[in-house]
Amino acid sequence: MRVALAQNNYIVGDIRHNLNLIKSSIEQAQSAKADIVVLSELALSGYPPEDLLLRPDLFGLIEEALDELESLNSEVAVVVGHPRHKAGKTYNSASFIHKGDTLLCYDKQLLPNYSVFDEKRYFTPASDCPVINFKGVNISILICEDLWFKEPAQVAKLAGAELILSPNASPYYYGKAPVRGDEMASRAKENNIPVIYVNQVGGQDELIFDGCSSAYNSCGESIFTAAEMAEDFACVDFDKATNRLTSLQPTSRQWDDEEEIWQALVLGVKDYVRKNGFPGALLGLSGGIDSAVTLAVAVDALGKDNVNAVMMPFKYTSNMSIEDAKEEAEALGVDFDIISIEPIYEAFMQQMSEQLADTELDTTEQNIQARCRGTILMGLSNKFGRLVLTTGNKSEVAVGYCTLYGDMAGGFDVLKDVSKTMVYKLAKYRNTVSEVIPERVITRPPSAELAPDQKDEDNLPPYDILDGILEGYVENDSSISDIVALGYNEETVRRVIRLVDINEHKRRQAPLGIRISSRAFGRDRRYPITSGFGRQFK
Repeated sequence: MRVALAQNNYIVGDIRHNLNLIKSSIEQAQSAKADIVVLSELALSGYPPEDLLLRPDLFGLIEEALDELESLNSEVAVVVGHPRHKAGKTYNSASFIHKGDTLLCYDKQLLPNYSVFDEKRYFTPASDCPVINFKGVNISILICEDLWFKEPAQVAKLAGAELILSPNASPYYYGKAPVRGDEMASRAKENNIPVIYVNQVGGQDELIFDGCSSAYNSCGESIFTAAEMAEDFACVDFDKATNRLTSLQPTSRQWDDEEEIWQALVLGVKDYVRKNGFPGALLGLSGGIDSAVTLAVAVDALGKDNVNAVMMPFKYTSNMSIEDAKEEAEALGVDFDIISIEPIYEAFMQQMSEQLADTELDTTEQNIQARCRGTILMGLSNKFGRLVLTTGNKSEVAVGYCTLYGDMAGGFDVLKDVSKTMVYKLAKYRNTVSEVIPERVITRPPSAELAPDQKDEDNLPPYDILDGILEGYVENDSSISDIVALGYNEETVRRVIRLVDINEHKRRQAPLGIRISSRAFGRDRRYPITSGFGRQFK
């Protein structure tokens, strides 16, 4: 038996687009002489459809698409994921369609309701684990979460399953691939049943789906892995007599370390811009490392002709920053403009002169500088339709080292889940591909340049210390005492935690950004803005 793995990039809610991708995969499977083609979880609707699942008209479109798949009368059997509404309940389902008939409709048993998942909000869990005999092979379908726990596969084995097909929509975070692979391999080995795992690929808002569809033999060995961060199509052969799974293609190259994160960011930007119909992107280029990395990601994602960079200097902006910004733009070949904010800033200050008389300069004036820049970028976005990419990293967003309606003004934050220390690593990695970020941008102390001789460390702990504390508090939910036990100064820990807690209101107003960690702000970490929890630890 030959099984095709179709790893596609779907668009949530665009049933016609997704159906056309599925039809194309069926044609590929026919050409490859496959018996079955397996699509990913909720392929027809895209994943996650969220509150689209509350719309009755969605299910009308899904039914029409399923009817159209049946009407193909294909010799190739199709395992396609889709939402299903039955008897007042909604299920996360996968249909087995062959020669004009739906031979089986399986409903997902285990519904994840943690991290970025909230499937229990929409779906009803099932309890049945049916097995279908197709061309002499007993096949079980298990959807995503079903294979992260032992019982569903064990039940399938007891029901006589000889092969498990698993449609998935498994979002990416750095380091997840080996964890996911271990689980799939364990289910195969525990039950002596080959497992064919098919994941979707592409960006969906802040989520990245990395693909990496895989096949595991009955010993739990991976015999094939599809492309990472790209669409792919492959076939494996299953020999029932020997219980052997054989790949017809070599395993695709998988990314390593910073390269993997870079490709995730590129995919996230490319799909957010493309799927939302923006003609391109623009960003403020400061001459600092965050905007330099953001620019390089944007160009790799969209191409140089679809990206604009704007330098907006003020009297505190160094000549070095202007020079570096220009060099970055030239190295990447993007249109580059310089628009001074001084006359705009002075106009603001003049209009408020009466109200601000007899007051000392403080962050108010610094924030006005940032808001002048935000206004310029949003004006250009409105005029030309390009998406404003903000450049704040996870470290800054965590502690509120950013300005509402200033440097936070925009539609998409490329580095929102990337720590400052990782930003430096990404810059160094990108320069190994081609040198587009000047070395002194990487080596000089970071500064917002909102005040004379300003340095980030004037206001924050060194980033290696800050990021270590943030990892403990934000990503691991560690207590103050646990973080201090790692060797961090208690006063510094308490200060950082306080900054995180009091800046939740900023993060709620921040643009969404690409998730690359196991605990990102937004879908993952949702804290109340009004909260007295932190007061107990002062």
